[in-house]
This record gives sequence, structure tokens and C-alpha cells, in this order.
Amino acid sequence: MKRNIFYVLFAATILFGCKKDAKLVYNSKDNIYLNYKDKDGNQDTSALTYSFAYNPTLSKDTVWVPVIISGLRVNHNRQFVLSVVDSNTTARVGVHYEALKPFYVMPADSGTTRVPVIIKNTDPALASSSVNLALRVSGGTDFNSSLPLALRSKSVYYSARLEQPGWWIYWQGQLGDYSRVKHQLFLISSGTVDLVDMSKPNAFLQIPRTLYYIDNTRTFINDPFAWVARHAEKGYVLTKRTDGSKDYDFYSSSSPDKKFYLKYYAQVDKYFFVDENSKQITIN
Repeated sequence: MKRNIFYVLFAATILFGCKKDAKLVYNSKDNIYLNYKDKDGNQDTSALTYSFAYNPTLSKDTVWVPVIISGLRVNHNRQFVLSVVDSNTTARVGVHYEALKPFYVMPADSGTTRVPVIIKNTDPALASSSVNLALRVSGGTDFNSSLPLALRSKSVYYSARLEQPGWWIYWQGQLGDYSRVKHQLFLISSGTVDLVDMSKPNAFLQIPRTLYYIDNTRTFINDPFAWVARHAEKGYVLTKRTDGSKDYDFYSSSSPDKKFYLKYYAQVDKYFFVDENSKQITIN
């Protein structure tokens, strides 16, 4: 009898021991955040900076915002929201950036996507100051928003402002004193964005090329009317002002709100560009 009881208990132990454990199933909503990495591959929460100064014909450009999920990929599209944080933003919608969509889509079977944010270069004030566009991603209908704000936020500072480059001092004898307008006209006309830095080894080898670039700008400054006629493919025009003067505005036809002032001086019967300090622009 005791032996029978033993076999019954042993069989019961085997039966219940073979019962499958309940599966732990992941059933929480996935999270979403901005996928910026620094040079070491770590999460980068610093601000972005951008300048239209080196692309003066652009009236707008696209900042691609990388978005990534924290969780599992699925076989259908999912929606999330990228919005502007008004309290941290100085940029104005319609003036400095195009309005964002109500939601964006994380494609099926994907864990990453990029959202296009259109920033604009139509405000003349950008030539002297920056604006900030603060962005934040949140869950929308298909994701949670429980990750730290620092991982879900990014600020973009942008302008059309130029600063004096380090190489300018080496060529100031020909270029003259620095001004942002002169620098911008140099970028338009020279054929390069910089000149050789004479502190670098073997810099003297680049002197002939540098003199060529400076001469391009000199030719433009001395006769912008001939330059416009000769370089019609660049899309720049000279339009006479309507104030009764002999003065002109110089600008790109693709960015007509960004104008350069070409003033007529009767004393010398000559036109000069005028910089942000109301001084004549000359190149020796």
C-alpha cells in the first residue's frame, strides 16, 4: 500500500513539473525619442546651430530630425508627434519656419525615421541675430512619452549671420576692413568660401589661387552691373529703387527679401555697395 502511494505521488510530481510556465509577454506601449549621437556614439542633447550665410541664395532649407523608438518594431505604421515648444522658441511660424504637421509616421517594420523641418531665410533680421526653434517628440496615439525630456527635445539655433574668419587678417591689406556685407559679397563673387590661412605649412603654394579669388571679388565690387550681365546663370539681379534716387538693390531672384544696397555717389560719379555700418565697400 505504501508503495502504491509513493508511485501516485511521484506521478503527480512529474505531471505538474511538466506543466508549461506562463510566458511573460511585453505588452507596454513603446517609447520614442530623438536619435542624436555625438562623435563617440553617445546620446547628444546639445543644441544644433545652422547659418544661411554660406548659402546666400537659399530662401529655406531642411533640418532632418532623426527619431527612434525604444521598444519593438511592428508590422504596421504608427503615429507620433513632433511639436514646437513655444516657451523656448523665438522663431516665428511662417516667418522663420514652416508649420509642423499634426503627426508623423513611423513606418511599418522600422525603428527609425527622419522628420523634415523647414527653416526659412526670409527675415532680414537673421543677418544680425539668431532665432531658436525648440522641438520635442512625444508619443501621439501609438507611443508613450515617459522618457526624459532631454532625450526627446532639441533646440535649433540659426541665422544668416557671418563672423570674421581667421584667414581675413592675412589678406586685410587687399580686402580691407571686415564687414559682414563685404564678407557676404565675397562669398557670392569669389568662387570660394575661404582663403588660404598663411599660418599653415606650405600656405605660400596657395597664394596665386587666393589672389585669383580676391580679384574675382574686386571685379564684382568695381562693376556689379557687368558682373550680373556676365553671370546671369547665378540668378542675381540689380533693381532700381523707387525712392527717386539713382540707387539699386542687388539680390538673388530666389531670395528677393535679402537685398544689398548699391548707392550712387554723385561726387565721384560711381556706385558703391554700402555695408551694415553705412560705409562704402571697397577692395584695394
